[in-house]
Amino acid sequence: MNANPGVQPEAVGRFRLASPRTALVVGAVALLVVAAAVPLDIGSHGISQGVVVLPFGVVGFVVARRQSRNPIGWILLGLTLAFWLSTDGGTYAVLYYHQGHRGLPLPRVGAFLAAWWVWLLLLLPLPIALFPDGCMSRRWRRVVWVYLAVVAVFVALSTWQDVTGVVARHVQVDSQGQLLSTEGGSGSSAVKGVGAFLFVAFCVACVVRQIVSYRRSAGEYRKQLKWLLSGGAISIIGLLLAIAIGNSNVFVLHVIGSAGFFSVGALPLGLGVGILKYRLYEIDRLISRTVSYLILTGLLVGVFAGIVVLTTRVLPFSSPVGVAASTLAAAALFNPLRLRVQRLVDRRFNRARYDAEAIVATFTFRLREAVDLDTVRSELLQAVNGAVQPAHASVWIRPSR
Repeated sequence: MNANPGVQPEAVGRFRLASPRTALVVGAVALLVVAAAVPLDIGSHGISQGVVVLPFGVVGFVVARRQSRNPIGWILLGLTLAFWLSTDGGTYAVLYYHQGHRGLPLPRVGAFLAAWWVWLLLLLPLPIALFPDGCMSRRWRRVVWVYLAVVAVFVALSTWQDVTGVVARHVQVDSQGQLLSTEGGSGSSAVKGVGAFLFVAFCVACVVRQIVSYRRSAGEYRKQLKWLLSGGAISIIGLLLAIAIGNSNVFVLHVIGSAGFFSVGALPLGLGVGILKYRLYEIDRLISRTVSYLILTGLLVGVFAGIVVLTTRVLPFSSPVGVAASTLAAAALFNPLRLRVQRLVDRRFNRARYDAEAIVATFTFRLREAVDLDTVRSELLQAVNGAVQPAHASVWIRPSR
């Protein structure tokens, strides 16, 4: 019998070489690549961008170790390793070509690896498409194979251009260490345009497929999809915040935008928890808290920005005074807004807690008017059954002496 009912035999057969030991080896290689970034960053006086994808590698390693037959863990490990190789190679090329460290060997290899960041972009839709167990229907399998064929053509074309640039007599790289000397003809541009369109179409198809699955799902599978959709939503909102206010001159907005950039880690976290089925029963509470704090953050940012504009452009106050007044107003509004927003969100996303609080409030109101002991006992049992739904409930009253 198959120990994991969610993985079909045909899906398992494609990953016969996968094992916990292989995951340990790949994880060790990825750790060495990450460690190599430390001296490179010290030499270039910068911080590697690969820190953003570290959650993908950690989750991928855990999934590959615990469910080695599931391709999602290997994909997450692969895209993390490729992106870190890209950042290390780009930093290495910058040290050689831009910062004058001419004693470094093989700088062209670094410039070639710098283009491997594209693997993060190309592989990222696949964990969503294969979630949670890596199995697909026959129709969806055809869509994935078409996407992989397009990826193969795009990678072959891009690799050929990079090789042409690396073997050129004069190599030029940009500030990220990527080659500038590669030129593509009209055919190359057409292939890239078609590839970009199919990439966006595949990403949309993956999201739509999971949304449709969520509407048709129930039980544990529905909670798995909740983790995926929640992580994806947080990542998208965080990226939008990073793009919109990440470069703001206002310190508070800049911090919020930077935090939004690192919220990309919510996607691999949702994938990992959903695949490993770890504490799935708390997803409703997590969604409720996440949504409420996102709404609260948006409201406070709006209040902060509005008061800054009002005090500095409408009223005759200096900028420091306006920022201070906005900060005090946002701090004063935090707790009242949090309670109000949390209650509204619980009514939609955390219904169990909202119903329990409503039952307790109703019981408290009725208890004020109850004087008969049997009535109080009956009301108490009714409140307990409605709030926590136990298998059995009873009230023991200590006899008076």
